[in-house]
Amino acid sequence: MANEIREAVERTVEKLKLMNPDDVSRKEAPDEWSKKEVLGHLIDSAANNHQRFVRACCGAAETFPPYAQEDWVRVQRYDELDWGALVALWSAYNRHLCDVIERIPPDALSAPCNVGREESVTLEFVVRDYLRHLQHHLRTIVEE
Repeated sequence: MANEIREAVERTVEKLKLMNPDDVSRKEAPDEWSKKEVLGHLIDSAANNHQRFVRACCGAAETFPPYAQEDWVRVQRYDELDWGALVALWSAYNRHLCDVIERIPPDALSAPCNVGREESVTLEFVVRDYLRHLQHHLRTIVEE
């Protein structure tokens, strides 16, 4: 899974760096995120999942608050930040997460994680879901 995340980052980072700052700041509708805010959301996702990955390895991931994505993006005002700095932070954080994922002990992959759901899921599910989520949002940023 780490290799897939690493490949997604490497495949996308140069494309992101070349994107026009005006284009990434534009919102298609007032209630939709700009590409800049979507990338900010991916930074938040990395931060939230970092906690989950490490805590699950320590047996302490059974209760996490849900991620209030609208609030996180609003409070951090990603739309006001420099695009290049966001790209650098996003890529560096994901590279670090790849290192974390590679170091997850195999027996920890079955550790329970509850991320605001009724039922817990395994750490392996959380890691796979992180990759799926990352790929989904990268497509919306790069392919639109």
